[in-house]
Amino acid sequence: MDLLMGRFADAEIDSFDDAEFADFEALIEAPDRDLFAWIAEREPVPSNYDTEIFRRLKAFHEAFPTTDHIG
Repeated sequence: MDLLMGRFADAEIDSFDDAEFADFEALIEAPDRDLFAWIAEREPVPSNYDTEIFRRLKAFHEAFPTTDHIG
């Protein structure tokens, strides 16, 4: 997850407003296992994590997959 989050941050973080940055920080703090399950659609995304930033992260992963093990 560090690779995915890092690549996404490198590409997108300059465009975040304060609320989006807070949402991104919350995703960083989420357990990797949970975040992986949400991105892979193996578990539903809890409403407090189902943010525009999460959806952008997921779309980024789908556009630029980092591994065959996700999704």
